[in-house]
Amino acid sequence: MIHPDSRAKAHHILLDTEQACLELIPQIESLESFSELAKEYSKCPSAKIGGDIGLVKPEVIVTEMAEAIFSDAPLETVIGPIKTVHGYHLIWIKKRQLAQ
Repeated sequence: MIHPDSRAKAHHILLDTEQACLELIPQIESLESFSELAKEYSKCPSAKIGGDIGLVKPEVIVTEMAEAIFSDAPLETVIGPIKTVHGYHLIWIKKRQLAQ
């Protein structure tokens, strides 16, 4: 279980299909390219700010995203596609602080 005091700074791209996510991954080389692709393709309102979802706590985002963001996945790389009730996400984690 993820401690509720854990925090992470992340960006995401929300798409309708897993295939759409897989087609974007080769184009992502940095947070800058991730943000530009989010502005162009993401279905989330956060697209206008490059997919930035800010500093998040595990209980304020959908479970599947929380599990991915607060896992031992490497920082500063693309994670996903992650399926949620909203669609398919690609995630870029900038920082992560896991509480004990």
